[in-house]
Amino acid sequence: MQSEKDLKKKSEQSVLLSDNCLKAFKKISSNTVDLVLTDPPYNLGLFMKERDTNMGKLRANHFSSANWDLLNQKDWEENIKEFFRESKRVLKDRGSMLIFMSIIKIETVIKIAEENGFYYKTTGIWHKKNPMPRNMNLHFINSTESWLYLVVGGKTGTFNNENKAIHDHIETSTIGNKEKIYGKHPTQKPIKLINFFIELLSNNGDHILDPFMGSGTTGVSAINLDRRFTGIELDAKYFEIAKKRISNECN
Repeated sequence: MQSEKDLKKKSEQSVLLSDNCLKAFKKISSNTVDLVLTDPPYNLGLFMKERDTNMGKLRANHFSSANWDLLNQKDWEENIKEFFRESKRVLKDRGSMLIFMSIIKIETVIKIAEENGFYYKTTGIWHKKNPMPRNMNLHFINSTESWLYLVVGGKTGTFNNENKAIHDHIETSTIGNKEKIYGKHPTQKPIKLINFFIELLSNNGDHILDPFMGSGTTGVSAINLDRRFTGIELDAKYFEIAKKRISNECN
């Protein structure tokens, strides 16, 4: 049973908004966020529908309500531009962004980010040690995802490497059963992966924002690592999962 003190601490450390992220951004004050860490839809819905794989149906079913994964390229780019404009507004000088993205979208996203005042640092890879072997008899198993690291208001942000070499290749398993007990999100990232980025790119007491919160992994990680958290999620089902996880899994 959680104490009244624990519940008060969580409420002070987190703000959860159930809304379209471009609308919810307006509720966040300028220059108040230290790190944006997020995993937006990659806009691969239409692309996957035309391919001879079972991923097309999965992606279409999941992202149809969010609409960001089924847009034509022009409309998707307009949404991404607005996302970067608002992210720059809410980030502090030398604040950072870590954003997961499909490798085929990386060049477009870097261009849009730079046009909106972000300094591009690097692109890295998350390697999943135990990926689902979908379509293994048709082509290579999809075992990697890309991420981008960017900074605003300077060329260097918080980087807690403790004088150790940090490679741009991170390897973990995918989510385990313990991370699914309140429900599963199809693109859910493991806590171990998110912990790595939050510890490296932010400090105790910093404000972490995830505009595509999903099942709340970033929130659980941020609060357990003694950061403040704002999360935005459009889908009502996943918003409820995130609320339960943050309420029950945070120390």
